[in-house]
Amino acid sequence: MIKIYVSPSCSSCRKVKKWFKDQNIPFEEKNIFTDELKAEELRNILMKTDNGTEDIISNKSKIIKEGNVDVESMTVSEMIEFIRKNPSVLRRPIMVDDEHDRLQVGYNADDISIFIPRARRELTMPCFLDDCCDDDNKK
Repeated sequence: MIKIYVSPSCSSCRKVKKWFKDQNIPFEEKNIFTDELKAEELRNILMKTDNGTEDIISNKSKIIKEGNVDVESMTVSEMIEFIRKNPSVLRRPIMVDDEHDRLQVGYNADDISIFIPRARRELTMPCFLDDCCDDDNKK
């Protein structure tokens, strides 16, 4: 099941949840402020990133800016504990699909389509192969 890490005041989070509901794709919502963020969840998210903490940590966060926090100098364990204590540093929303090893941070109308199940995506794609469907369906 897809997990979406959100905060209540986040407009992008509302867009993402609406998109998943409109697509009839089940998801589990995790409020980063009220639901405990477990160390193994955060480690899993970090492992799926392309650029590590850069992908999930907001350098514009008040805690990072005012606290003069250097996330690059932290060990993975220190980073995970820092996030657990300060969940507001996370970019939002964060969508995680463990079954298909997918991660997306933020709402992007084009990129979010990766979460549409493959079978449904294939049904909506045009047919370019001669033997895959009848002539009426070819584009």
